[in-house]
Amino acid sequence: MTRDDALALDAADPLAPLRAQFTLPPGLVYLDGNSLGPCPAAAPARLRQVLEQEWAQGLISSWNQAGWIDLPRRVGDKIARLVGAGAGELVVADSTSVNLYKVLSAALGMAAAASPRRRVIVTERGNFPTDLYIAQSLAAEHGCELRLAGPPGEIAAALDEHSAVLLLTQVDYRSGRLHDMAALSAAAQAAGALTVWDLAHSAGALPVALHRDGADFAVGCGYKYLNGGPGAPAFVWVHPRHADQARQPLAGWLGHAAPFDFAPAYAPAPGIGRFVCGTPPILSLAALECGVDTVLAAEPLGGLAALRAKSLALTRLFIERAARLAPALALATPLEEARRGAQVSLSHPEIGWPVMQALIARGVVGDFRAGAPGQPDILRFGFAPLYTRFVDAWDAAAHLGQVLAHEEWRRPEFARRQAVT
Repeated sequence: MTRDDALALDAADPLAPLRAQFTLPPGLVYLDGNSLGPCPAAAPARLRQVLEQEWAQGLISSWNQAGWIDLPRRVGDKIARLVGAGAGELVVADSTSVNLYKVLSAALGMAAAASPRRRVIVTERGNFPTDLYIAQSLAAEHGCELRLAGPPGEIAAALDEHSAVLLLTQVDYRSGRLHDMAALSAAAQAAGALTVWDLAHSAGALPVALHRDGADFAVGCGYKYLNGGPGAPAFVWVHPRHADQARQPLAGWLGHAAPFDFAPAYAPAPGIGRFVCGTPPILSLAALECGVDTVLAAEPLGGLAALRAKSLALTRLFIERAARLAPALALATPLEEARRGAQVSLSHPEIGWPVMQALIARGVVGDFRAGAPGQPDILRFGFAPLYTRFVDAWDAAAHLGQVLAHEEWRRPEFARRQAVT
């Protein structure tokens, strides 16, 4: 494929107009939306409206008149459309870590009530650290065992009659490998365990079907493929069959059945409402709604199925060119498209960090992640189909090849580590 071929693909792309929804610096190839999505063009005006009108003029009346109190559920209903959930089943609140603590604690409580023998949390050894840390904390708190499975093929085999919960991230943050949610949820169900899915690297990037694929609980963040801004609030979903019996440990006032009665004793709200805890962050929620709307804008153009098809085409193009132009880097992402999320990860045991810094200096922004213990470091490239073009994938591989061919990564400034990698 030539660069002109890539430009022709962009010209014929029915999703191409969606790129105009974002503010992107000219000349920059941004392939880090799997870490932080770009700013929606609508967000600054919306935030000014909240600041200058709803807050500055409306003051406290905006909780009712501007609908602030309904934002967690309103934005939650929009996200529900992206993850295969129903209206009223998902709410925006807190961070991914806090929401994971809530649902994992609730799932452990339900499992223990069903059978005292179920005292094992099963997860991947390479799961995202916050998932592992929360699981470690709750295992200690509940007197449970945390069982770390190895490669993906070992996960189902790690489930047995003692398993309480299977905790997995749908798309692996290092490699971009996509789990089969339906198969693993079925395996957990067959073993009598509940499932908790982290959608941080899948919500907004590919079709997610929580109901169809048998999930019990799910959490996810708002600042990656949902484009909600740095530190955007997260979301939490509980299957309706569990929502009225699940007990989450953070019994905050807005999770009360009647929060403005100010009763001294806690009575949980029905359904997903009990998974709200404290006062919602209105400015962050307003920005997140703008981000979610950018994804929903794809619905008339084929929705998530069309986005998925484009992301696979983008990753396919990049993988093929990187294999030719950067053979020193190994592919860490599955070649099989059914097992790949919306990112491509390349690995090297020694030079991952300086190569990425040299690439960023050329105007191609990806990111670096340290490898799992005993594994090489990772260069990650996210291909968010809402705004990434085919020519971006073509150019990124070309720049990567130049960085390696000319050994630009050897420059001393590219060896310096920063606080955030």
